Amino acid sequence: MSFPMIPELLGQLLKKPATNPFPAPQLPPTITGYLKAVGEGKATMNPPVPVPPNMRGKMVYNRGTCIGCSLCIKVCPARAIELVPQTKKVRIFVSQCINCGQCTEVCPKNCLNLSDEFLIADTDRYSDKLVLG
Repeated sequence: MSFPMIPELLGQLLKKPATNPFPAPQLPPTITGYLKAVGEGKATMNPPVPVPPNMRGKMVYNRGTCIGCSLCIKVCPARAIELVPQTKKVRIFVSQCINCGQCTEVCPKNCLNLSDEFLIADTDRYSDKLVLG
């Protein structure tokens, strides 16, 4: 019997993780106590892993340069962009966006860009930071 996944498994066990480690070396009893100790210089935090170059993060929309051509709406596979008829501008639902970048490539005015910001969690999918436009 052959197990082709054994070399892959051993290789993954020996690689350094690519994700951010928990800020504390060990789980503290309370997060607030830990943050207070960090503020007082009694504890240290693990530094975050730097964002890779050309990362496709949260959408950035420059409403002032948008001409309302609607090309971005036509190419968006996630249907995360809609036209606001009164203003002839677009509204982008960041929580629905899959960060494919097709809208940024088709935009004639370059008013759509993907930033390196990726911490966009929120309890309300329609909050101001998750709806652009």
